[in-house]
Amino acid sequence: MNNIKNIGIGLLLMAGLSFTSCSKDFLDEEQTNAYSTAYFDTPEGLQALTVSLYGNIRWHFGFEWSYGNTLYGTDEFTNANDLTNEMWNTYDNRFGPVGSSTATGAANGNATNPNALWDEMYYGIASCNTIIAKADKVISDVKIRNRCLAHAYFLRGYNYYRLVAQYGGVVLQTKPIEGVVRNYERATEEKCWEQVISDFRQAYSLFEGEVFTYGKGVTWTKATAAHFLAKSLLFRASERNDSWNAAYKDADLKEAIDACSYAITARGPLTPNYSDLYANWTGIDCPNEQLNEILMAAGHNGDAATVGRFGNRTYSYFAPQFSSFSGGWVKRGVWIGSMDFQRCRPTEYTYGIFDHVNDARMWKTFRTVYGANTVITPNPSGVKIGDPAIVMILNTKNDNTYDGAKFGATVQAPTWTDAAGRLPEWNTRQTPTSGTLTAKKGQYVPNSSVLYQNGTYVAPNFKNQPICNFFAGINKTEDGSRTAERGDAHRDVIMARLAETYLVRAECYSRLGQYGNAMQDINVVRARAQWKAGENRSYYNDGSQAFKVNPLNTGSSATNFMASNLDMNTYYLSNPTTPVTTAASDLTLKTFPNNLPAEDEAVMAKIGAATDKERAINFILNESTRELLGEWQRWETLSRTGTLIKRAKAFNAEAAPNIKSGKHELRPIPQTFIDGLLNDDGSNLSAAQKAAWQNPGY
Repeated sequence: MNNIKNIGIGLLLMAGLSFTSCSKDFLDEEQTNAYSTAYFDTPEGLQALTVSLYGNIRWHFGFEWSYGNTLYGTDEFTNANDLTNEMWNTYDNRFGPVGSSTATGAANGNATNPNALWDEMYYGIASCNTIIAKADKVISDVKIRNRCLAHAYFLRGYNYYRLVAQYGGVVLQTKPIEGVVRNYERATEEKCWEQVISDFRQAYSLFEGEVFTYGKGVTWTKATAAHFLAKSLLFRASERNDSWNAAYKDADLKEAIDACSYAITARGPLTPNYSDLYANWTGIDCPNEQLNEILMAAGHNGDAATVGRFGNRTYSYFAPQFSSFSGGWVKRGVWIGSMDFQRCRPTEYTYGIFDHVNDARMWKTFRTVYGANTVITPNPSGVKIGDPAIVMILNTKNDNTYDGAKFGATVQAPTWTDAAGRLPEWNTRQTPTSGTLTAKKGQYVPNSSVLYQNGTYVAPNFKNQPICNFFAGINKTEDGSRTAERGDAHRDVIMARLAETYLVRAECYSRLGQYGNAMQDINVVRARAQWKAGENRSYYNDGSQAFKVNPLNTGSSATNFMASNLDMNTYYLSNPTTPVTTAASDLTLKTFPNNLPAEDEAVMAKIGAATDKERAINFILNESTRELLGEWQRWETLSRTGTLIKRAKAFNAEAAPNIKSGKHELRPIPQTFIDGLLNDDGSNLSAAQKAAWQNPGY
């Protein structure tokens, strides 16, 4: 709450935009902050303040907190060799209310502080409170007034959703603050969810259906509110709240189903090709940012004047440290759509939960090949620019093809052949319509890795220093439009989409015992994940392709782009007994929640999910990994379902030793906030009073 200061109007104002505008992107509008708070007593000022709410959500993706408080410490991701936010993943003694600094053992000064989310969410809430308090008095036009109120109720609900999901009960401030206030009450989690749900209900009732006021994919609509109303109702009905939520459950689940049904009907069907959501991003404001499936996104573009305090830095966090472990064969630059900051390393569970043969999402998400964009001498094997320099084979536990091969940095690639006599033809660029992969036996690859040898997960053993930085990262944030190596990305960040709505509804059905309805929704998501007839399974691309229209795409930069991005994956190397095919695949569930695919049954066995309800919820968690991997919500989902501790212990080796039940399901309340509180008489809080504010175990 900005440490008890007035949490009022510390935000970016976007002026000059009326609510009748059909502007393609609200970020195109002129930025100005040359107004006093009296401006908000005018219709124009209150509309400008409403537009500025879109700026508040950009914060989530501007720095290290984007992954620290959403992805770390879960079953899906662990830290690699970079230890910036290690304590958020390991839950060690540096993780607490005060936060960690270099003085207390942080690797650097960029470690996320527990007060980061707290402060920023209350900034946005304060702006919403101003709009809600003034709209009836200031704006006479009913249509414009309702649009302002819909946005304000939505963002206030969203910000409180994020706060309660992370911290539990928080301060509920629903009116503008006048002066300096330093005596607050902490509401119960039950009261907080009541407020969140109320705000989303208000927004849902006020939005005018699917009216894209500022630009499709960016503007919040009735479907956006419906999606988050459903999520908040499901959260209240979930395991984290079982000590008090019995009276709400059935009604909440039924209302959530209705809300999901509105969004699905209004915005369906799903985008046919999973790659269009992330991999086929071709540049700033490209058509793929306007897909019907996108319910909410943090908008970005190429206008430096609208970047504000926080740009988009998410491209930095998912790639392995390719420029280091490649021995110099792959240097980084704007032509590769990511920075190799190696923050988020997938766990064994994350690779293993996919059907490696039939699930196209795996091969449209993981980047497994990098081409050589420089030549290191001496070069006795004759590697050329554009030859593969890094090859990551994502095989399965029962594959023995590579048991005798040597892998790692700067080694000779294996000289094996599979049953069909195929080896990778690395020097032939793959295209969407190319046929089979043929081979040059003994092709030299400077750096190669494999997941399994002799049935053992060996991937973490390559390039330990002290933790592996050699892994296949995901491509959902790659951005070849950057104009500087460490410059801001320009692509929107998807925050909600319709596939998740289907999974939310499936979970609600499952909790009501309606497993047939749940399976039907799950199969909609899985149908899109199947290979379609005619698809080349060895083809790969990602947002690096935006570099094709980047003004920097000239000379050596153009050469480096072509050399680095080989448009291929290791599908056939990873599935060496699978014949080359362009046939469709099938992921349809025939039964649910029993007799599940082998990869899911392995998870059920490891975590001891036995009842139909446990199996259904954990299957949906698995499906969420396959569908929503890296999409900024895993920690809250596991906390909500009461599975965080069990799944982190089972699948995250770095988190397992320290994570504790009864403590780590909630984040610590920021100590800076607690220390700034006063009693009604102006006296400081006692030690006991401060302790009462804090979450258990901290």
